[in-house]
Amino acid sequence: MNEVGRHIVGKRPVLHKTLACVLAKGHILFEDYPGLAKTMMSNCFADALGCEFKRIQFTPDLLPADITGSFIYDRNSGEFKMRKGPIFTNILLADEINRAPPKTQAALLEAMQEKQTTIEGETHILTPPFLVFATQNPIEYEGTYPLPEAQVDRFMVRLAVGYPTGTHEVEILKRRKERKKDELDTERVIEPQVLLGMQKAVEEVHIDDDVMEYIVTLVRATREDMNVEVGSSPRGSLALMKLSMANAAMRGRDYVVPDDIKMIASEALAHRMVLKPGPAIKGVKSGMIVERILKDTPVPKVN
Repeated sequence: MNEVGRHIVGKRPVLHKTLACVLAKGHILFEDYPGLAKTMMSNCFADALGCEFKRIQFTPDLLPADITGSFIYDRNSGEFKMRKGPIFTNILLADEINRAPPKTQAALLEAMQEKQTTIEGETHILTPPFLVFATQNPIEYEGTYPLPEAQVDRFMVRLAVGYPTGTHEVEILKRRKERKKDELDTERVIEPQVLLGMQKAVEEVHIDDDVMEYIVTLVRATREDMNVEVGSSPRGSLALMKLSMANAAMRGRDYVVPDDIKMIASEALAHRMVLKPGPAIKGVKSGMIVERILKDTPVPKVN
């Protein structure tokens, strides 16, 4: 986070949540306005983690084969040979993912869930770690294809970067002036095998039964809220558990406390909820509902 923080100024909480999601083996959907370093952050994390990184600019004419790859005929050998697509990488950035049609978006579904992809009936296992960082803008919806709920649910968290403060924006300008170039030089901090070991270590973090019940209570409350048409699925419960374990490990603990859950609950659950038309028209946001649920739900005591 310190290495990425050299380039992403004043966004320590966002960096923390991003790394927690990486350690929890989850995919991230960055949803925010243009120019707020969503793509830059993804690139910096890939470089610092020592992972292979590939970027796809999603456009209306993008085809599924442009992502997964396809078999092409080799005239020299007289055989069809596999041409791997950009999905065969460690960190895949799907830039402006909602600008491609649903058929193309669906090319990511199998890879995100099963860590494999099927091409011409042949299944190919993706080399771990495999993570998808996707971006989309909350404006300019004309000519875009909103992500289906099934795909949104595949993302462990939805993060917003937010505008920098005035002080931080001045610091951004100063660092660019000192660099004397637009390109960033991010040093490799670890290797992919070390990241896999860190992900495995997170699985050893203890979580008490009472804390698990607290997670389930929060998720069930999203389904029972009067403003919500469809609440979070059990995938949301699993995401919240894994993220809280990663949060605990990053804070130097081998056990989860309720604060680890509260820190990431909105980012893990809000995008899994579908509001009823009335509240949505009145400006009610799913994140507001999650925050209210957190306030109203009793917190268990951890010994």
